[in-house]
Amino acid sequence: MAAMLGVSLVLSAVGHSQADTPITRSERCNRLSQQLDEAIETHAEAAQVAQAKVLQKKATRYCADRKQAQGIRTYATALKLLGVTPDDPSQ
Repeated sequence: MAAMLGVSLVLSAVGHSQADTPITRSERCNRLSQQLDEAIETHAEAAQVAQAKVLQKKATRYCADRKQAQGIRTYATALKLLGVTPDDPSQ
């Protein structure tokens, strides 16, 4: 009985640590970049696509220059420009 209790505690601790692992800013940059690429493809006819592409280049540069917070904000701005709500991985 004690062995089963120990195993269940270990399994619940392992599951808990993986779920609580924070997402790094680099991962967030990558996810928003992919989301923006998809949004640009779906909204190819929109007039704001050119502006979104300019913001995408700026955000990519920020993320590459280790200024991920600025890159994340810029990606979010570009997505909002196309009428897309940025994905929030914390939910």
